[in-house]
Amino acid sequence: MNTKTHLHMTVLSALFAALIAVGAFIAIPIGPIPIVMQNFFVLLTGLLLGPKWGTLTCGVYLLAGALGLPVFAGGTGGIGRFFGPTGGYLLAYLPAVFITGLISQLKKKTIWWDSLAMILASLVIYALGTSWLKVSTGMSWPKTLAVGMYPFLLGDVLKITAAAFVVKTIRPMIDSYSNTIQSHQPSKLENIGQ
Repeated sequence: MNTKTHLHMTVLSALFAALIAVGAFIAIPIGPIPIVMQNFFVLLTGLLLGPKWGTLTCGVYLLAGALGLPVFAGGTGGIGRFFGPTGGYLLAYLPAVFITGLISQLKKKTIWWDSLAMILASLVIYALGTSWLKVSTGMSWPKTLAVGMYPFLLGDVLKITAAAFVVKTIRPMIDSYSNTIQSHQPSKLENIGQ
């Protein structure tokens, strides 16, 4: 990876970390687990940046929140959020973005593979999120699922559908720009001083 490609990916990573944080502010409180747009941007991050840069991006986002920046739902932050009811959902973003990015990278980047990748990632988020919700609150499994999964299923179907079409539009632009950077031959002026 050349310097320009690395810089390009770093800028995209910072942009997507910021978008994930903005997604936290788009929240509808419906109980201990609010409806947020964070996971929409996490899924986009995996599809557009791939497993390596997507995981790095989510890691930066989670680190910012752990350090106290108000990037989590409701403008909150701090390490304590990982031990509260939403901690499992937050930590699940790391494997979810990796899975989404890996499937998208290995397959033909079609809307069907992208949709499957996002569905699998959402299942990971639900599995880790509801498990931690149950542990942290002591709720029964039926109550945990009623509070931490069922109210979000329709919204997640809509987010996955929207993300699939957003990616179909944005991916060619990002890929085209990335290819332009990679194929760029340094001019004689750029080689001076190297």
